[in-house]
Amino acid sequence: MHQGIVECVPNFSEGRNPQVIEKIVQSVVEAGCRVLDVSSDYSHHRSVLTFAGSPDKVEEAAFRAAGVAASLIDMEKHKGEHPRIGATDVIPFIPVRDITIEECVSLAERVGKRVGEQLGIPVYLYAKAARREDRVRLPNIRKGEYEGLKEAIQVDPLRKPDFGPSRLHPMAGATSVGARQPLIAYNVNLNTSDVKVARGIAKAIRESSGGLPSVQAKGILIDETGLAQVTMNLLDYRTTSIDLVLRRIEEEASARGTDIRDSEIIGLVPLDAILDVAASRMKAGSFSKGQLLDLVDFHKE
Repeated sequence: MHQGIVECVPNFSEGRNPQVIEKIVQSVVEAGCRVLDVSSDYSHHRSVLTFAGSPDKVEEAAFRAAGVAASLIDMEKHKGEHPRIGATDVIPFIPVRDITIEECVSLAERVGKRVGEQLGIPVYLYAKAARREDRVRLPNIRKGEYEGLKEAIQVDPLRKPDFGPSRLHPMAGATSVGARQPLIAYNVNLNTSDVKVARGIAKAIRESSGGLPSVQAKGILIDETGLAQVTMNLLDYRTTSIDLVLRRIEEEASARGTDIRDSEIIGLVPLDAILDVAASRMKAGSFSKGQLLDLVDFHKE
């Protein structure tokens, strides 16, 4: 296998026990991958791990991480704000350099097969790796979440997994594995504790409710801060930029008598996505990366 660079961003249903996350991270390091970011959230009860490496090392690291999570995370005891179906809830592979999305699909299929057969965890292929149209989007796969899938996977032929048994793993539940382009996990905290406000804003901006294209959104309450939050996945920042989302939330929040406290990006984000925000806020429409001093190649003649 050639030595392109693949990014993997698995999400684990554990955001409160740092020892568990450390063991998962260590398994990735031992597989020879570079860990780029680890983000854990108490209310979501979820951790997002970002790592990268050659396809063969990323494949092994993802499998090992899923195995460690399966041994340490008990979904029977898990409660959190974020929708989920398993200990390793989702494993996406993202092309970074010298690798195609089709190769990432093959990578997802190999990992999914290994997780299903060797770990006994049912696996659903999603996004570019999906074998059915109704499994392209994660919300469709997560319908009913862990609790609802427990019965549905056994009785509903439409919920039969792509790999593994047609029953949830007794501790680890199920897993979604796929291939996709980079997305941005973006959360906006509001200056209100009224979760209904966040839910109303989320409904107004998410694509599935007639809002902005390529935006998934949900309104939740963050226990640690007491603030309502609009938690989002921006599936294609070129279609809908961070700034456009931010402006819409500002408008929707103002109409509901509140405003934005702050926001956060979970994991890594493409430089172009941040430059879009800067150029838009500065009203500098002609701004380009060529004007960034830090990106100038001073060794080039």
